[in-house]
Amino acid sequence: MKADTEDYRLVSEAIKFPVVRQTAKTSRVELQTHGFEVDLVGARRDRLVLATVKSFFGSRGVVAEHVMGSSQTKRFNSLYTLINDPVVRDAVMDGASQRYGYPVDQIELRLCVGKFAGGKTAEHERLIREWAATQIVGAGPIRVFGLQDIAATARRVASNKTYRDNPALVAMKVMDAAGMLIPNEPVGCQNSAHTR
Repeated sequence: MKADTEDYRLVSEAIKFPVVRQTAKTSRVELQTHGFEVDLVGARRDRLVLATVKSFFGSRGVVAEHVMGSSQTKRFNSLYTLINDPVVRDAVMDGASQRYGYPVDQIELRLCVGKFAGGKTAEHERLIREWAATQIVGAGPIRVFGLQDIAATARRVASNKTYRDNPALVAMKVMDAAGMLIPNEPVGCQNSAHTR
């Protein structure tokens, strides 16, 4: 998510936002409240970031149709409701604005992906990034971060000489000092394609 290099002073773990929705009943109007979880919240003076994280390491990976909500199987689409349902994401943005005091135009929605479906062809990653760039939510388009983006940022932060009391960064420093990490090289062009 790049929180450390973007100077986010507060990073929180998962938080649920209640969203009121009408049920599918046709005989009468019935409303239900569901909690939609944001995996990470990062805050700085001028920006609030809401990130949903999908690792999917032990599976096929994150599928473009599921993220976009266009799969024939509603259950798969529902895994990404926070991303693909405008009613839910707008309600979560409003809830975050009220809870944290940021105007909606300073709140950014991000999707962090451990493994994209499609393997070496990167077709699903390309489709997800293209679609996300068209989805304007709060401060702008949904930003997508893949594993290489996240790992490169972690390497950059861990290589800083300033001590950080963070177990993951300390583990990376130890592995680097022991010669167990490959040399830190710049990430390919896909990283620069979506970075502002």
